[in-house]
Amino acid sequence: MLHSLARNAFCLALVGMLAACASTSQSTVLSTSSPQYGQWNTGAGEANEPSGGEPPKGAMPSVQDFDYQAKYQAAFQVMLWSRPAAAIYRPWAASKSQLQIDDTTVITYDRVATPRLEAITANSSTPYIFALPDLRKGPVVVDVPPSGPDGSLYGQVVDAWQLTIADIGPGGKDDGKGGKYLFTPPGYQGEIPAGYIHVASPNYRIAFAFRSIVAPGKTAQDAVNYARRLRVYHFQDANSPPPEQKFMVADERVFSTLPYYDERAFDDIYQIFSVEPARPQDKTMMGMLATLGIVQGQPFNPDETTKKAMRQAAIDSWYYLQYWFDHVPADQLYWPDRHYVSLLMADKSRTFTWDYTDRIDYTARAAEYFWCTFMPHVLSDSPSTQYMMATADNQGQPLLAGKTYKLNVPADMPVKQFWALTVYDRATMAFIYTPSSRTTLSSYDLDKMKKNADGSVSLYVGPKAPDGLESNWIPTNGKRPLPAMRFYGPTQPMNEKTFKLPDFERVD
Repeated sequence: MLHSLARNAFCLALVGMLAACASTSQSTVLSTSSPQYGQWNTGAGEANEPSGGEPPKGAMPSVQDFDYQAKYQAAFQVMLWSRPAAAIYRPWAASKSQLQIDDTTVITYDRVATPRLEAITANSSTPYIFALPDLRKGPVVVDVPPSGPDGSLYGQVVDAWQLTIADIGPGGKDDGKGGKYLFTPPGYQGEIPAGYIHVASPNYRIAFAFRSIVAPGKTAQDAVNYARRLRVYHFQDANSPPPEQKFMVADERVFSTLPYYDERAFDDIYQIFSVEPARPQDKTMMGMLATLGIVQGQPFNPDETTKKAMRQAAIDSWYYLQYWFDHVPADQLYWPDRHYVSLLMADKSRTFTWDYTDRIDYTARAAEYFWCTFMPHVLSDSPSTQYMMATADNQGQPLLAGKTYKLNVPADMPVKQFWALTVYDRATMAFIYTPSSRTTLSSYDLDKMKKNADGSVSLYVGPKAPDGLESNWIPTNGKRPLPAMRFYGPTQPMNEKTFKLPDFERVD
């Protein structure tokens, strides 16, 4: 009884306070009739004051426009949190708007990619083949040809958060034998016929990017022809002859898949999270989206304050992630006495979720998805490919725009297949447009290069080739370089870190 009376008294007092506030002002902080900062308490007060309850005496707010500040803070955190989803949504949307293809058309490259493929750290050593289905139209079948003497496909199928839901090819769910993968949408209750490899997607939008590997004794054209055996179609067409597979050859097309870092980023974020199911671990961030007016089932019509906050937050998030890479944590260095970071910066569980028992580290996650797409489900101790990204020179200084750098590649590189040095623009993490369109030099090019007396080869990265060394040079066209040394089929010395790649040296 006493507890009930006390609770009722407290509730009545609280209602009274709220009513008093409402009668004074609709918004205490923003109202022009509210007390001026520093004038909340003007009386002498009692001899004893409560401990806490208000800021220290003389404290002042750091901002004046709390509406803008709340929206800016929400927008900045949303930009970091959404990096995996935003990075994979952009090619999904671009395939519809730029290439004007449907969701079962397969995009192919008959040659290795050039800067016209504007994508995050894309591969330019083997041809790509990819598609971006939409499961809102129902389940989709991806029919993968078996690996064999004619070729093989390697890659991942990812969901809208870029989490791998199926590995393809040798080591994948089909174990290199090929097969019909059936991808079903969230909540699908239909029957799964025998003979299919069922993958239940947690999201409606999925994507895959496969590499067609040249088989021994075969040519690059053979790899292209092998990849054309892939079939993608809606499950509803499975009981009749599937429609003829449509391919979009994108070699000569500019295909811009890079995420935005201005207010357009939030149009993408709206398109993603107004469609995809909200995960329990993301409910706090969904609340931040609501602060910006992004709510499932409602139109997105931001006011001018929101637009201004979103634009600045998107810009600042780009600068923040660039700062992160300029001060990359020491424990990320592949060799402690070198300046290389693996492109695949897995979490402590060697996966790519950063979902721990006590937290989600979405800043580290944002950094990884800032410069990489299509990560494996688990990072193996002996991966099929290693990617070493040069973050500084041999003096520990950042690699700069307009400067020339040299890398001495040892004659005996620890690879079963080949090595390749590709240079990206640090600003975009994409290829650099140059007159020659050269993005990569590899061990396949050694017969064209000038070699050192010990069999090693010196490669140059910069705005201008050293005299007589054009064949050893990758142009940067005034951009700040991000060099990536890829090890295809790395051997034990690489995986166990007993081999060490020399650092880049500045030579101008």
